[in-house]
Amino acid sequence: MTTPSTTRRVPHPETAWAARHMPLLADTFDEVGHVFAGLRLGLTIHIEPKTAVLCEYLARAGADVVITGNLGTTQEATAAALRDAGVDVLGSRADTAAERDAHLDEILRREPDLVLDNGGDLVLRLLSGAPRSPRFRGATEETTTGGLRIRAAASAPDFPVIVINDSRLKLLVENEFGVGQSIVQGFMNATNLMLPGSRVGVVGYGPCGKGVADTLRQLGATVSVADLDPFRRLDAVMRGHRVQDLHGLLAGNDIVFLATGARGVVDEAGIAALRDGAMIAGVGHEGQELDHAALARATSEAVSLSPESGDYDARVLHRLHDGREIVVLHATRMINLTAAGGNPIQAMDLGLALQARSLAAIAAGDARFTGAEPVPAAIDRALAEALVALLA
Repeated sequence: MTTPSTTRRVPHPETAWAARHMPLLADTFDEVGHVFAGLRLGLTIHIEPKTAVLCEYLARAGADVVITGNLGTTQEATAAALRDAGVDVLGSRADTAAERDAHLDEILRREPDLVLDNGGDLVLRLLSGAPRSPRFRGATEETTTGGLRIRAAASAPDFPVIVINDSRLKLLVENEFGVGQSIVQGFMNATNLMLPGSRVGVVGYGPCGKGVADTLRQLGATVSVADLDPFRRLDAVMRGHRVQDLHGLLAGNDIVFLATGARGVVDEAGIAALRDGAMIAGVGHEGQELDHAALARATSEAVSLSPESGDYDARVLHRLHDGREIVVLHATRMINLTAAGGNPIQAMDLGLALQARSLAAIAAGDARFTGAEPVPAAIDRALAEALVALLA
């Protein structure tokens, strides 16, 4: 038995713990890490222990790394660990949207050779004339939301952009199984409420929504799903969920998870449909699926019921003009990051190995295309084989 006097503490234990459980990423850098030597990488991604492991590997490989996080999800201890590792971290958890925009501009002012984007903000700036390194080679984009924004741009990228969330492997392992577990864990951390017997609605039944809905049902919740796609609705029915239209779901459930990745899905009419006492939590990347401006107009009083230590907006009760009360959790930002540790380590090991191998392919000149494309099939297959070998 160890005692405090005989146990050695390592610096930044959360990052060290994550690294111990990320063999796919370690093997990736053993194989292709050399291609990053001497390159400057600009990253925007949620700053938490698993992404810190990626940044530390890049720095050890000889890359110059500058990173900023997403709104409201940066873990300050992790940012400190990255600074200790020689990574230039811009901003903090308390950043406003304007401050984060300034950090994104600063990343591109430094003219990175490779970009890792998370939501399309850096790539869209590059398409709008932001400065580029003479050695600029291309970008990866982490999210479906970002991939859609990039593909909807007025002009297609004249450089390769690999959309990581287009990977079949990531959609299955990280989005369906990893997000399903971590979102539900975040909800339980944020509320300390029971799920068995609760009535829960999930808006959006893509891979992330499916993972959330299936996890909730396995824990004993009665789950309803709303989705525009009839094939997804059929999939939900076949998995034992109820299927409702959006307003029926909002009116009939005590807890609502928003998992479409779109903006303004729950608008003024949707807010009017919400049942008294409903709680709303966010799954999607931006936290804009609830029309926050419309909710503010409908609110006569907002009261924070958040823990004294922690985010002010962890639990905010909105008393509406018509007398109903609605609780919004963490301003509908991704609750697995705001109230939990993010996706499970093994799921992020896979996702970040996809990132690293895709960035390495771009750096080595093996991504011979322009525009936004999925992860190369050879990378997907190689990591699928490696993951099966680890788990079988």
